[in-house]
Amino acid sequence: MKAVYLLVLAGCLLGTAPLEVVLHTRVYARWRRLLLTLLPVFAVFTAWDVLAIRAGHWSYDPRQTTGLRVGNVPVEELLFFLVIPTCAILAFEAV
Repeated sequence: MKAVYLLVLAGCLLGTAPLEVVLHTRVYARWRRLLLTLLPVFAVFTAWDVLAIRAGHWSYDPRQTTGLRVGNVPVEELLFFLVIPTCAILAFEAV
């Protein structure tokens, strides 16, 4: 299945959505704050991925991804750097 990675990311977002709606964490409502938190994470881990892929330290199974890439990094991996920290922030704010 070509979209497994995207489905996992969607599941993570769906799983944490009730935290915003039911517990009123206001993570999405304070989008500027969220963006300022995500930008450094995205920059550092994207650079790390680019270098690691280039060096041959890891790769991605084309059967699990859509095949869309930005440079040598799959789009799903770039989304991972936005989705997973967002889910973590939602969980943290809920607690």
